[in-house]
Amino acid sequence: MAGSGMEELKRLEIEAATFRKLLQHLDEHKEVQNIDLMNLASFCRNCLSKWYVAEAQSRGLDIDYEAARELVYGMPYSDWKSQYQADASADQLQKFNERPAE
Repeated sequence: MAGSGMEELKRLEIEAATFRKLLQHLDEHKEVQNIDLMNLASFCRNCLSKWYVAEAQSRGLDIDYEAARELVYGMPYSDWKSQYQADASADQLQKFNERPAE
């Protein structure tokens, strides 16, 4: 059973590296708006931040939502929003509002 602990550690390392790669990919594609992500995949950068906070809390850690967003966005959310967030188009809002409730 000594190998299974090592396998678990490797799995966790791979998952963490994959998460970091996802954040890097999102950072490299700031032109992809959160509403686009929501419309296509039913999650966005804010969802990742909320999931991060929830997982931390489930492990007894108190992580502030804004700190989690800074981790996901790579900067304070207010800075990201002012620099990269565009106003949603009527088409984007219509698609968003037509999504089934989760």
